[in-house]
Amino acid sequence: MEDNGTHNPISSFFLVGIPGLQDFHCWIGIPVFLLFALTLLGNSIIIATVKLEPSLHQPMYFFLCMLAVNDMALSSSTAPKMLSIFWFNEHRVGFNICLTQMYFIHTLCIIESALLLAMAFDRYVAICIPLHYTTILTTSKIIKMGLVGVSRAILMVLPCPLLIKRLPYYTNYIINHAYCEHMAVVKLANANTHINRAYGISVALSVMILDLGLIATSYIKILQAVFRLSSQNARSKALGTCAAHVCTILVSYTPALFSFLTHRIGKKVPPSVHIIFASLYLLVPPTVNPLVYGIKTKQIRDRVVGLFFPNKKISEH
Repeated sequence: MEDNGTHNPISSFFLVGIPGLQDFHCWIGIPVFLLFALTLLGNSIIIATVKLEPSLHQPMYFFLCMLAVNDMALSSSTAPKMLSIFWFNEHRVGFNICLTQMYFIHTLCIIESALLLAMAFDRYVAICIPLHYTTILTTSKIIKMGLVGVSRAILMVLPCPLLIKRLPYYTNYIINHAYCEHMAVVKLANANTHINRAYGISVALSVMILDLGLIATSYIKILQAVFRLSSQNARSKALGTCAAHVCTILVSYTPALFSFLTHRIGKKVPPSVHIIFASLYLLVPPTVNPLVYGIKTKQIRDRVVGLFFPNKKISEH
């Protein structure tokens, strides 16, 4: 075997797309495009609706707007490159561009998790200690919570590309994925990658365990408070305010957990199945979130109906 020292470091990677389904890439691009378009449209409507409707200027909806912005950024960091692979066969991606995409994807995913946690805390305060809601969740506190979530993500993910930059890449440049995912890039290095793998797993586990643990704790407290209410109507109303958030959590974390587990322990799972789920994890939640909140939240639903069908809204009152 030729010594690595005689090789030049690679300057770009080759993103395969979805292994085994290359013949269907053109067709796969259609739902990817639709999900991307719906993400931009749906989240833009949510942001515009909250901005235009004074009754929605509340902490819950400020967090929802943050989630909408993050969802559009997350989808924009993945869908365009996927479409260039599926429709235009542009598989090549520069080494540094790949690391940049990887950094933004993982950073935005951790921000998403932090926002879901913040929204769970919002529901906990609103239902369990409603008299202190306005004093606890002030505008400055909301901004600080947002900044903490963003800072945590930036600092946690930053070592990933820096550690990869230290690795030698000579012969392996084909990434069996539709985007630059951390573990997929690490596996190609011509060196020991135990530190990279250990750090990547520790970040993923710490975020999931901490955030999901705190979200679960919030909802246990919420359920305890709800079932102490004497009125059935009051119970239904309280649980109704949480329905959209619970749906968002399920949509966000279910494919994320599946993708994480199959990448580490699911050796018998076909690569195409893993990559499809990993892609759905990044494309579906940003599309579904505005739909869930639009349908489940009466104030948003009424305002959107009023914007697009003003006569219908007037006739209903």
